[in-house]
Amino acid sequence: MQRRTLLTAVSAAWGLAACGFKLRSAPTFAFQTVAVTPEKNGLLAADLIRYFGNAVAPVAPGAGGTPPQVIVDILQEAREKSVVGVNASGQVREFQLRIRIQFRMRTPDGRELIVPTTISQQRDISFNESAVLAKEAEEVLLFRDMQADLLQQLVRRLAAVKSLNGP
Repeated sequence: MQRRTLLTAVSAAWGLAACGFKLRSAPTFAFQTVAVTPEKNGLLAADLIRYFGNAVAPVAPGAGGTPPQVIVDILQEAREKSVVGVNASGQVREFQLRIRIQFRMRTPDGRELIVPTTISQQRDISFNESAVLAKEAEEVLLFRDMQADLLQQLVRRLAAVKSLNGP
């Protein structure tokens, strides 16, 4: 019985290795320093700055400072909430939450490495007027989850740039 289990495990591992499967690892970037220019009151830019940590540099360094290798501009960040379902008496039963960001990546001399690109997330949330506070807390959590998903998508797109010398 143990031999059969071992044989099954080994064949499964061999099958996964043969198909090119590998666990997702931390992304590698073509740049060492980055500047992030946020959209006014944008929350995603703060998360991106926190993600890069010590690699973040100011767009215009002081005397003797070196400019960042790339600049990520968050051109737009929008959060929307719209009604998508009502009951027979006209009371809201379902909302749709959306976050949309537009960004680009460029070098300090103005060469675009990623043209203005839009990424969006949406979630549906039911509504019950007898649990308004709970639904508001759920809405905040859904927006936070969508923002985390957008951050991961943005980081993967930045990691897809393999050279700073152009396409």
